[in-house]
Amino acid sequence: MGAVHPVVNLDRPVLEVAPTLLGAFVEAGGVRVRLTEVEAYAGEGEDPGSHAHRGRTPRSDIMFGPAGRLYVYFTYGMHWCANVVTGPVGEASAVLLRAGEVVAGLDTARERRPRVRDRDLCRGPARLATALALDREALGLDLLDPSSPVRLLPGPHDAALVRTGPRVGVAGEGAATPWRFWLDGEPTVSPYRPGVPRVRP
Repeated sequence: MGAVHPVVNLDRPVLEVAPTLLGAFVEAGGVRVRLTEVEAYAGEGEDPGSHAHRGRTPRSDIMFGPAGRLYVYFTYGMHWCANVVTGPVGEASAVLLRAGEVVAGLDTARERRPRVRDRDLCRGPARLATALALDREALGLDLLDPSSPVRLLPGPHDAALVRTGPRVGVAGEGAATPWRFWLDGEPTVSPYRPGVPRVRP
């Protein structure tokens, strides 16, 4: 088992923060999840896969800081996904919470995601958000505030187990960027699927 990293300094470049979140815990809605997979997203002009690629918009505004806030967004008209905002104020970046292992509140997570195997409860960003009951109400919460209903907490981190590769579902110019990080050998890590370019009618 590696060192325990205190999850307090999120005010750093996203590529420094993202891999150190592996092994940390997210706690919300009576469920605690140990993170096993994340993806890094940078800001305007730098990362075509990022919501902030074209600058500050009502949707991406929270990515510009401060660090430690929770960025929750709706996708495909049916799912919520959760991100940890990182970096200095004014420079957009965030880490998508892609997958994890439920380590507390297992019965509650099963109720929210019935008829699936335990390894699949948080195997993917939408599943993770559902298990933790995260939705629009959680947008902007301070993950490091002890009184927050959603907390980011330190956990065991073994840097030797960290692997990296292309992000899931990202197409086009940013498709090959190796900004997905996961813990080797973890059954909760989601399968890799390349992005499919959208064809406009």
